[in-house]
Amino acid sequence: MIVSEPRFALRLARDGADLRAAQRLRYEVFVAELGGGGAMVDHEARLERDEFDPWFDHLLLIDLDRTGDERVVGVYRLLPGEKAAQLGRFYTETEYDLAPLRATGRRLLELGRSCVHRDYRGSTAMFHLWNGLADYVLEHGIEILFGVASFHGTDIDRLAMPLAWLHHNHLAPPELRVRAREEAFQPMDLIAPDALDRRAAMAAMPALIKAYLRLGGCVGEGAFVDHAFNTVDVCLLMDTALMSARHRSYYTRKAGLAG
Repeated sequence: MIVSEPRFALRLARDGADLRAAQRLRYEVFVAELGGGGAMVDHEARLERDEFDPWFDHLLLIDLDRTGDERVVGVYRLLPGEKAAQLGRFYTETEYDLAPLRATGRRLLELGRSCVHRDYRGSTAMFHLWNGLADYVLEHGIEILFGVASFHGTDIDRLAMPLAWLHHNHLAPPELRVRAREEAFQPMDLIAPDALDRRAAMAAMPALIKAYLRLGGCVGEGAFVDHAFNTVDVCLLMDTALMSARHRSYYTRKAGLAG
């Protein structure tokens, strides 16, 4: 069931109750739906959480007609570089070597745990979350956005076409090209460029990854096979200075910098 025209509010989590509501939604999507797990997942309370949560800003999409934990129907987890410096690392560094990004000296923002309640997929929910992300990027002067995005399951043969398409068509420039850590490194150049089928690749591509590609996003070198979370992850990157003129003007209009 898709909820028609819900009354949405968008804000950052303010307290423990907000964070718990976000973790409850993450459980329903990443654990109950997709079969993921993790050391700090609380199955009894139905919470998907980890040790990084206290450091992140949690962007919440709230349905004003719902109450309690059920009110949060979309989430995005955001970690600006200055907070990562206090923590000592980014979450993504558990899967990718981020040395190229750190070497740029530019303002970084890590994105993660993006999900929308199943009843709100196909509505304007993701559009509202992207609007909130755009506001956050502008407010914090972010220059490079990055984070892992996942393919469900760990069957590499099934994912060969979309992974190869990403490698051959959307590989990050050398100065931003992070690399998956060797312990779970999965090459993505599994199919030769002349044997690729764009339609098949796009059909197998998760919606979130396609959205980043439309904004001019690119991927790091190699995928990371995460058996605990039952996913194959790629590292998505977006340099705001290299966004297409159309999408850059969208961001600047939100800041009141363009007509």
